[in-house]
Amino acid sequence: MATDYHAIFKAYDVRGTVGDQIDTDGARAIGGAFARFVASSGATAVLVGRDMRPEGEEFAAAFGEGAMDHGIDVVDVGLCATDMLYYASGSLNLPGAVFTASHNPAGYNGIKMCGTGAAPIGADTGLEAIKAFAISGPDPATTKGTRTSQDLLGDYVAHVRSFVDVGSLAPLLVVADTANGMGGLVVPAVFEGLPLVLDHLFPELDGNFPNHPADPLQPENLRDLQDRVVVVGADIGLAFDGDADRVFLVDEKARPVSGSLTTAMIARSILAHDPGATVIHNLICSRTVPEVIAEGGGTAVRTRVGHSNIKQVMAETGAVFGGEHSGHYYFRDNFRADSGLIASLVALEALSRHPAGLSDLVSSLDRYAASGELNTAVNDAVAVIEQVAAAYPNARQDRLDGLTVDLGDWWFNLRPSNTEPLLRLNLEASTPDEVQQQVAEVQALIA
Repeated sequence: MATDYHAIFKAYDVRGTVGDQIDTDGARAIGGAFARFVASSGATAVLVGRDMRPEGEEFAAAFGEGAMDHGIDVVDVGLCATDMLYYASGSLNLPGAVFTASHNPAGYNGIKMCGTGAAPIGADTGLEAIKAFAISGPDPATTKGTRTSQDLLGDYVAHVRSFVDVGSLAPLLVVADTANGMGGLVVPAVFEGLPLVLDHLFPELDGNFPNHPADPLQPENLRDLQDRVVVVGADIGLAFDGDADRVFLVDEKARPVSGSLTTAMIARSILAHDPGATVIHNLICSRTVPEVIAEGGGTAVRTRVGHSNIKQVMAETGAVFGGEHSGHYYFRDNFRADSGLIASLVALEALSRHPAGLSDLVSSLDRYAASGELNTAVNDAVAVIEQVAAAYPNARQDRLDGLTVDLGDWWFNLRPSNTEPLLRLNLEASTPDEVQQQVAEVQALIA
């Protein structure tokens, strides 16, 4: 079956089910389309990598053939985490693509693409053009590109370690659950030779995910990690997603640390080294985040959700760090790209300096209660948002990303999904009881 380009091109990447939505011919066509797109800005070579999914090698090879047919050289970096591809793009100053479906289950595959210097490529910054080229068909060059291979793991490891003072790391016992994803390659490589003690769950690279889905945003996928932290008496647990660009933390009591609290903790650590710096956070992070940034003498800048938005604002403001509730953490000195492993090491460095433990380290940051993201199917998202906005005429409102309503003691954001007929509600209040009460109020308006 032919690749369904309209189904697989999303807001930030390409993703779909193998066979019925994306196949080898489609991978080849997208490779050619990507080559045409990057050639227009002067690129003569592209990086191509892949995760551990079964068809990844075949798809990456076809993508490379498509690029070479259009006169672009291909540098094959082989198996890699997504943030390793971003590092390669930034350090070699080349556009790149990695075959991955991130946290999606077996049976999915896709492509994350970036421009030269790890510049984001989203729907508004190239994906639509690449999709149009893929649909229109090939426009081969008279001279075919070449293919070479490059092993960048060692350079990537050195780069990740450069974000911390390795000598300050304590011999912490760290449980890492890489869920048969690409963390199985990069996590032990980064930890090797450090004073940290690594207890590694599900390190085998297996795109069929035989143990549990590689989606740490879902609480049920943290259970193996939480159990192991208790059994071995670990200082911290790290849960990586399938392509290892995201990480979630679990404290020594096996309690998950939210993406917002992790953002605040990393921001506080970075501002101690870089006072006065600008730090980015998306608009559904906890109020804790801008409070901690201000307390650390930094400047907090609020953005829309999504990596393209974060990276653009980081470039505009010169921000040193950016964080999202979803476990994406961005670093200026990582070409403004996100990295689960850099975030992990910064957190481990902070924990090494705080012998009272991770639960104590984040206790001063745990100031509010949150609903998490609650999805509701709707027929007309715009109409529902206007209906909800009208119910709070005296509240402070903004439309930076969907609708944000601030009522002082509590606030919420309601925004439409990019890909589904859903409204996503995030709400924060002072206590869990207040969260429950206010969620019921807002959901009644949505319904």
